[in-house]
Amino acid sequence: MSSDGSMRYITISGFGAPEVMSVATRPKPKPGPGEVLVKVHAAGVNRPDVAQRQGNYPPPPGASPVMGLEIAGVIAEKGADVSDFEVGDAVCGLANGGGYAEYCLLPAAQTLRQPEGMDAVGAAALPETFFTVWANLFQMAGLTEGETVLVHGGTSGIGTTAIQLARAFGAEVFATAGSAEKCAACERLGAMAAINYREQDFVEIVKEKTGGRGVDVILDMVGASYFQRNLSALARDGCLSIIAFLGGAKAENVNLTPIMVKRLTVTGSTMRPRTEEEKRRIRDELAQQVWPRLEKGEIKPVVHKVLPFEEVVEAHKIMEEGHHIGKIILTFE
Repeated sequence: MSSDGSMRYITISGFGAPEVMSVATRPKPKPGPGEVLVKVHAAGVNRPDVAQRQGNYPPPPGASPVMGLEIAGVIAEKGADVSDFEVGDAVCGLANGGGYAEYCLLPAAQTLRQPEGMDAVGAAALPETFFTVWANLFQMAGLTEGETVLVHGGTSGIGTTAIQLARAFGAEVFATAGSAEKCAACERLGAMAAINYREQDFVEIVKEKTGGRGVDVILDMVGASYFQRNLSALARDGCLSIIAFLGGAKAENVNLTPIMVKRLTVTGSTMRPRTEEEKRRIRDELAQQVWPRLEKGEIKPVVHKVLPFEEVVEAHKIMEEGHHIGKIILTFE
């Protein structure tokens, strides 16, 4: 940050390809009531950032127009009514926007201490995926010990998190991925079987591995193109949890009969529009139930690539190419 109170951040010249992004300067934000200002050491790159850059995911009213939804760093200032954290605390958190910058505002309700023994790069890989997986897989879909779950996109940031969390809490995990290398990575993370969707039918494999029963829960980021097959792969009383539409948002000519016959639940959510109180509840459960497992090394963030934030164009290209296994992180050191 310069001496005049400005900071560097990533701006876009217009919606489009990664090349629309560049480094610019703007005033450092000031924390309001219930907020902390974090000096950002690292920030995660996520699919919603790509969608925002392309003009398909506008920030909600009142949120920073700057991209970036998860950060880790040190609290530089805090606003009124913040009692859980102090200046100098090493934290990570789920931002409402503004993460691609040297300083970022975080609602205290969406802020967590960096897990003990973890650096900022590891901590920046946590918030977006852990909030999303916990809310959708555990709170909404109700995954419990002894159940089976199918995780699509097993080597994405969401996928690597979901496989590990599901295994840590006693579920049996199947995962899909697009290459032998990615399938092997899923199995190293704890999947009992990884299915190469380019060569195998995940419905057939799941049915075979479960004695024809199907899985209890599916975490899906593909959407329309998988909808019918997801219904087929679910067991009686199963739940399909949809978190993205990489394969389209509109499913046509779908047979809904399995929903009634098998008493299926179809649910889904997106994190950004949730209220601060909803995110606080997720934060509190993560702090109580997941952070101790991270500190013990039972669960580890999977980081594919670390780049200085000036190389954000390259980071987005890697994300769009889709060959990565785990998270892509920008550093501001």
